[in-house]
Amino acid sequence: MSTERFEAMFDAHAQSVYRYIARRHSGSDREDLTAEVFTIAWAKLSTIPVDAELPWLYRTAWNVISNAHRRLVPFPTDEVNQESSSDFSDSLIDNLSLKHAWAHLSVRDQEVLRLAAWEGLAGNELARALGMSVGGAGAALSRARARFEQAFHEQA
Repeated sequence: MSTERFEAMFDAHAQSVYRYIARRHSGSDREDLTAEVFTIAWAKLSTIPVDAELPWLYRTAWNVISNAHRRLVPFPTDEVNQESSSDFSDSLIDNLSLKHAWAHLSVRDQEVLRLAAWEGLAGNELARALGMSVGGAGAALSRARARFEQAFHEQA
């Protein structure tokens, strides 16, 4: 039964997970990172909530990407590899005011907004992807939107 569940989850969500990773990671190892997400999913299959696989996979992908980016940072400096940490969706913003406002958001606010806008998550799914309660996720989304709006208006 677990093999069938895993195969169904893979068939249903592999492309979405790959696209999620591709929008957040510019390296040539996107397929490897996607495979790593599903390797973790296989190992933890019994703990993945039924009907909440995709948010769980997004949260795991976020952690896998974070680990990959940490490996790219030269040790022991605190420099961040800007090329590897950029998100494809950032390059789609061509309005300078929008770009500047986006750049002033925290990584967390950017991820909350991406999960809502790009991945189409809301409510319980957004909460699971963020690892918090539904109320907490709604508040995080509301705060991220407010901070983005404030940063945008400061540019106008």
